[in-house]
Amino acid sequence: MSLLTTVTILLMALTTYLTRVAGYLLLRNRTLGPRTRAVMDAAPGCVLITVIAPHFVTTHPADLLALAISLVAAMRFSLLPVVIISVVATAFLRHLL
Repeated sequence: MSLLTTVTILLMALTTYLTRVAGYLLLRNRTLGPRTRAVMDAAPGCVLITVIAPHFVTTHPADLLALAISLVAAMRFSLLPVVIISVVATAFLRHLL
C-alpha cells in the first residue's frame, strides 16, 4: 500500500471519528427538545438513503431487485437488520445475476 493511500485512510478515519465525537461533546450537557430528538433519530435513515439513492437510476437488474428488497425490509425492521439484509441481498443477487 502506498504512503498516499495510507495517509488518506488515516485522515478519513480521523475525520469520521471527530465528527462522531463532536456531536457528543456539543450535546453532552443539553436536554434535547422533541423536535431536535426527532431530527437526531432520523439522521441514520437519511445517511442510509444517501448510500442507496444512486441505485434508483441503475439499469442493472440485481441492483434494482436488491433495492426493492431493501425498501421492503426498511418498512418492517430497524436500521441494523435492514443494512444486513440489504448487503446480503445485493451480494447474492449480483453473484446470481
